[in-house]
Amino acid sequence: MGQLITGPTASHGRFLLGHVPCLKAAAAVFSSRRRGKESGRPDGGIGAATRGPPPSSLLYGSTCRIRPHQRHAQNATARAALPSSSSTGSAMATTASSNTFSFALRRLPLDLEGGGSYYSLPALRDPRIDKLPYTIRVLLESAVRNCDEFQITKEDVEKILGWEKTSMKLVDIPLKPSRVLLQDFTGVPILVDLASMRGAMSELGGDPDKINPMVPADLVIDHSVTANVVRSDNAVQTNMELEFERNKERFTFLKWGSSAFHNMLIIPPGLGIVHQVNLEYLARVVFNRNGLFYPDSVLGTDSHTIMINGLGVLGWGVGGIDAEAAMLGQPMSMVLPGVVGFKLNGTLRNGVTATDLVLTVTQMLRKHGVVGKFVDFYGRGMEELALADRATIANMAPEYGATVGFFPVDHITLQYLKITGREDETVSTIETYLQPTFSSYLELDLRDVEPCISGPKRPHNRVTLKDMKADWHACLQNKIGFKGYAVPKDLQDRVVKFDFHGQTAELKHGSVLIAAITSCTNTSNPTVMISSGLVAKKAYELGLEVKPWVKTSLAPGSGVVTKYLRSGLLRYLSDLGFNLVGYGCTTCIGNSGDLDQIVADAVTENEIIAAAVLSGNRNFEGRIHPLTQANYLASPPLVIVYALAGTADINFEEEPIGTGKGDRPVFLRDIWPSSEEVSEIVQSNVLVDMFRSTYEVITKGNPMWNQLVVPTAEVYSWDPSSTYIREPPFFKGMTMDPPGPRSINDAYCLLSFGDCVTTDHISPAGSIHKDSLAAKYLVEHGVKPKDFNSYGSRRGNYEAMMRGTFGNIRIVNKLLGCEPGPKTIHIPTGEKLYVYDAAMRYKTDGQDTIVLAGSEYGTGSSRDWDAKGTMLLGVKSVIAKSFERIHRSNLVGMGVIPLCFKSGEDMESIGLTGHEQYTIHLPSSVHEMRPGQDIVVTTSTGKSFVCTLRFDTEVELSYYDHGGILHYVTRKLVNAAC
Repeated sequence: MGQLITGPTASHGRFLLGHVPCLKAAAAVFSSRRRGKESGRPDGGIGAATRGPPPSSLLYGSTCRIRPHQRHAQNATARAALPSSSSTGSAMATTASSNTFSFALRRLPLDLEGGGSYYSLPALRDPRIDKLPYTIRVLLESAVRNCDEFQITKEDVEKILGWEKTSMKLVDIPLKPSRVLLQDFTGVPILVDLASMRGAMSELGGDPDKINPMVPADLVIDHSVTANVVRSDNAVQTNMELEFERNKERFTFLKWGSSAFHNMLIIPPGLGIVHQVNLEYLARVVFNRNGLFYPDSVLGTDSHTIMINGLGVLGWGVGGIDAEAAMLGQPMSMVLPGVVGFKLNGTLRNGVTATDLVLTVTQMLRKHGVVGKFVDFYGRGMEELALADRATIANMAPEYGATVGFFPVDHITLQYLKITGREDETVSTIETYLQPTFSSYLELDLRDVEPCISGPKRPHNRVTLKDMKADWHACLQNKIGFKGYAVPKDLQDRVVKFDFHGQTAELKHGSVLIAAITSCTNTSNPTVMISSGLVAKKAYELGLEVKPWVKTSLAPGSGVVTKYLRSGLLRYLSDLGFNLVGYGCTTCIGNSGDLDQIVADAVTENEIIAAAVLSGNRNFEGRIHPLTQANYLASPPLVIVYALAGTADINFEEEPIGTGKGDRPVFLRDIWPSSEEVSEIVQSNVLVDMFRSTYEVITKGNPMWNQLVVPTAEVYSWDPSSTYIREPPFFKGMTMDPPGPRSINDAYCLLSFGDCVTTDHISPAGSIHKDSLAAKYLVEHGVKPKDFNSYGSRRGNYEAMMRGTFGNIRIVNKLLGCEPGPKTIHIPTGEKLYVYDAAMRYKTDGQDTIVLAGSEYGTGSSRDWDAKGTMLLGVKSVIAKSFERIHRSNLVGMGVIPLCFKSGEDMESIGLTGHEQYTIHLPSSVHEMRPGQDIVVTTSTGKSFVCTLRFDTEVELSYYDHGGILHYVTRKLVNAAC
């Protein structure tokens, strides 16, 4: 069973969710790293947690001893970082005088002036609390603390207290997070929306300055760097210069936002990946807001925000629209989740990596079914996992389908806080344990984990290394699908030879063209990064080389990585072509840069199924690079091994990686380091000063960022000629009266999909293809092809993003048969058109449209533009077998109606072709609608079927009534000011 941790104190009192820990520990929760722009208006809200206890000492209640290092100076700094109540509005925790549960407020004898307080759950004297999983207790504490009988009521608290029964009923609860986390791809459109809301606020007679984050918001610019220049000692600087050259408009806008909006911290580009920076620096662990202490919790606009659960901080990814509302002080409505207990036993075998473990866990949880659930890890096996290993497992929760994969705080967590520059303290052994209740259970013995990779098209399609060769040949043979390419047998072993800049080169199916050490999943883990350095060292010394047509790159998540690799391993990575290309999210999100044109031509002309191997978390079709149809996720050391081998068609147990010095065959076993080797280097080279020196300067930016000149006006002045930042049309013609439900009559099907259509299919993030409609638009506006940049970087321009919606070259639309590509059939005329052109024709003719889909619609990264683009194309409803959690929420936020076929039904069983017209019979008033009700859909061919309305909460119905969440919030803020 899982273990929740408690520990007594001398007073035997109880604090928050467990026993009171060392009370003075709470006195030093924060030291601010930010300065407010004016009194009471700090740029970034509360400072990052550099000192003080992590959640376990407050929530689990472990006993601890503290060395009060510079405590008084620190407390003064922490107080200086606290926002005033006037600047935070409804985001502030409900005061005792207005809180139904004020009787649970307790005082703490802190060194801070005036002491401190907290809401004690044991003070509720409800025995059900002891049976709640830890993650549910965090939700309970938030509801208790924010209970005002308006946004959050005592009935909401009761739902959480009754979790054992209510979680089975899909009841909804509100959540106010402690903070919001953004990256620039998702952050730019949010700031564009906020800037646009300021204009709408002004036009409706309100105060534009009311549009500000009301909870601390952190934005890390990490998604704009592209691996254009590789295999060069100057790659970092050159790629940085190209990044600023392409993104000057975006960066200028973001820098404007950093000063125009209060309570927001923006970390400049070139300093790390958002989730690694969050783990190593931004995570508060425990919040202190004007002397009120409460757990850190975070909602992020990137689906891998959940990595922070490895640190014992509850957090997950949401749609950008939900994040905006949370930033503006609105509670996020969520279904009270079931909790799956995952017991870990044993220890990993020698040479097995955390990546092998997480791919195994991902496969197990996908099979078990954890969509919409929390997963709480527990068991003795956790003691064998370093914090970075836990973060790796937590990071891939979207891939195994869970909302979070949570690890409770223990002594390993505290050691990590110390090594990353947090408080220099020691924590005693945990004294007592509680057993929580879970909705279901899984168990894994770590000794059973084998080396593996995942692919070629989905993260949970794990393949053990020993089975990889056979699996690859099966994929070539299988019919087209997630594990198939349908290559004719006589073409499967074909070899294509060509001249590569004077050198004879050859390609075949499975040839590796991209090998990238990238992504927050793995680059935050010193063990696998040190392993990759050791593999590179041994391979180089034995004489192995990477073929020059393989595009290799190293893009770690923070500067700490290169600091410890410079201890002697970085040079060997460079010797094999894995030069540092930048600090940011590159290949994993499609920022791979172009392949050499000679290689690209050889692939396309000969229809080669080329491969990419990366240490990332996503490998969906069309995401990594348009020319790599097979994409495999692997540990960083295995990325190097596959780069050296040059092919996915290999059995490393029986075949050599290559030929080294003296024509000696070199096998995997010859270069793979032992766990002891890796551990010794980690212990001696990953040092606390590396973290401190990296993050002491993180907000200072770099010369290129500091030289940007930005406007100072609080209301943004839109540039109509900009191709990066355009005022969106969301608020055009908005009035104070909600529009209410809109009838959908005789709608045409714009697109018809099968299962597992991802957000990469719906709203690509990678490069803009030269033949795409988005490219045509940019050329018409004076942008040269070399400056197209990526879809992700253009998210501040709705014109480009509309044209890119459903623009993935690998998307398969049933209206076109099996032909992949961004086109569809315009049903009234039978013409084959680009999706955008067809949608605009429907809109011009006054015709509504819908989308039909299979199961798991919207799987993948959280992207607000997957819903914004859908809405702007005129789609009124998506009817699917099932939705991915975040995408469904995004559709709701933009006023698009999500409907689900009834269990056992789909397009085929009902007999839908997509060529019919559809009428969706909705009530005329939102007051006649309820979450999850049955909705009848009829077609022009006489068919009728019933769907489930996937507005899951009353709040979501309110959003729909207003035309979307942004309109709801804007009207509410205007009314509040009246």
